[in-house]
Amino acid sequence: MPKLKTKSSAKKRFIRTKGGLKFRRANRGHILTKHSTKKKRHVRGNSLLKACDTNSVARQLCEK
Repeated sequence: MPKLKTKSSAKKRFIRTKGGLKFRRANRGHILTKHSTKKKRHVRGNSLLKACDTNSVARQLCEK
């Protein structure tokens, strides 16, 4: 059976950690002056992926 190829987009966006899959939240790229401080604070840092989405992302990363 041939090797499975990892989706390049998923490879760039998700990192496997001991606690699950880590990702960077959206809306933090550029032109942040129009966003409220509350919105910028809530999307700060990285976050763990929800359990309901873990299977589909793991399949894209060829882990399952």
